Parts: sequence; C-alpha cells; structure tokens
Amino acid sequence: MDMMQVARREIKMGFRNPWAYSFLILFCTFSLSLLIINSQNIVEGYSGITGSMLSLILYLLPLMTLFLGSFSLTSEKEEGSWQLLSTYPMGTMSFIVGKYVGLSIVLLTIVAFGYGLMGFLSGFLGTSFDSTTYFLFLVFSCGLVMLFLTVALFIGSLSKNRWQALTISVSIWFFAIIGWPTILISVLGLLPYLWIKPLLVALTFINPAELVRLFVVIKLGGGSILGPEYFQWVEWIQKPSGSLLFAAVCLFWIVGSIIIVYWIWERGRSRG
Repeated sequence: MDMMQVARREIKMGFRNPWAYSFLILFCTFSLSLLIINSQNIVEGYSGITGSMLSLILYLLPLMTLFLGSFSLTSEKEEGSWQLLSTYPMGTMSFIVGKYVGLSIVLLTIVAFGYGLMGFLSGFLGTSFDSTTYFLFLVFSCGLVMLFLTVALFIGSLSKNRWQALTISVSIWFFAIIGWPTILISVLGLLPYLWIKPLLVALTFINPAELVRLFVVIKLGGGSILGPEYFQWVEWIQKPSGSLLFAAVCLFWIVGSIIIVYWIWERGRSRG
C-alpha cells in the first residue's frame, strides 16, 4: 500500500515536470525529421534510416531517464521530504520500488505518446513502418528507459543535490553512450586474444545501452555488421528462446540494481 502511494505521488509530480515535456518535444521533432528525410515508402529491417533513428533514441532516452530519475531522489533530500517520510512506518524497499514504478509509468507514457504520434504522422506522410520494425523500436526505447532508470536511482542515492546528480548523470551518459566504442577498443586492444570474448561479454552486460542495442540490431537483421566477436550473440538472440532470455537478463539487471539502491538508502537511514 505504501509503495502504491509513493508511485501515485511520483506520477503526479512527473507529469508536472517541464523537463519531461521538453524531452518529449525533442524526441518527436527529431524522429519526424528523420522520417521526412527518408525517401523509402516503408521503414523495414536494419537500414540507414533505422540506424539513424536507433542512434537518436540511444542519445536522447538514457539522458532523459538519468536526469528525471536522479533528480527525483535528490529533490527528496534537498526539500526534506525523505526526512519526513522516514518518520512514518514505511519500508525503504516500498519507497524505492514505488519511485521506480511511478517514474517508469511517467517515462513509458512519454515514449508511448511519442511513438503514437510518430506512427500517426508517418502514415499521414506516406512513410510507414513495418510492424515488426516499429515494435522493435518500441522495445528498444522501453528497454533503455527501464534499465537506465535503475542507474538513475543509483545516482540519486549517492548524490547530495541536483548539481551533483547532473554531473554524475552526464558523466555516466558520456561513458556509456558516446565514449563506449573508443573505451572498448582501447581496453580490448591491450589484452591477449583469448581474453577478448569473455571480457566483451562481461562489459556488454555492464552497459545497459549496449545490451539493448545489440538485441534490437540483431533482431532487425543487422547482426552481420557487428563483427565475428558477436557471432555467439547473434546465435542465441535469433533462437526462439532468445527474447525470453534477454527479458530474463533485463529483469535480473533491474532487480539487482534496486537491491543495491535499497542497501544505500537503508544504510543512510540507519545512520540518520
């Protein structure tokens, strides 16, 4: 019951947040611009237009999620709301899960509205999506939001104020999205050949953006562009059980991250 109250409170605050609508406008504007530029009649599979749209989503949605999620927790500290809530008989896990559920509903609503508008206008402009491609784009966006939201809660748990949360969020976003290919190549280039594949798998599971991107690119039929190091990824993702295994990995990622955030807040609560 406490969890649902926290979630409802978060939903109300989320839909009043001007940041959410700013990101929605950016997302819709750039997506529609790419559709207008596209000369194809149907957007299908992995192509230049789908690759550009994946890059756009990969840049925008994690940053939006990190900002909104981390600011939500740091505002509780700055405004004293958490000190007040901690005097009530409410468990820390209920607070964290309520925050996650409420923010997820807000962010996924923004994503759904953006895709609904994009689908409607693309049909109106005569540039329609293949249904499978459209669904995979939606999965890609929702996966990024759900996974990066746990990272945002982790940042908010460690940060003392919004400025600190902003700095850490931008740093993690740059590391996970912009600098990841360069860092990956430089690290793997220093290691013996036999270590490359195991470390590549481990590093991919650490970075939620790369994990979701690989799944969607392979499902779109673009596995051949990834190189021989990802051959086993292409194999297991293309199996009938690949989607279920991917969902299980994402669920494990989310649950594990929430447990870590719970431990941080419970430790801070016990210290007063």
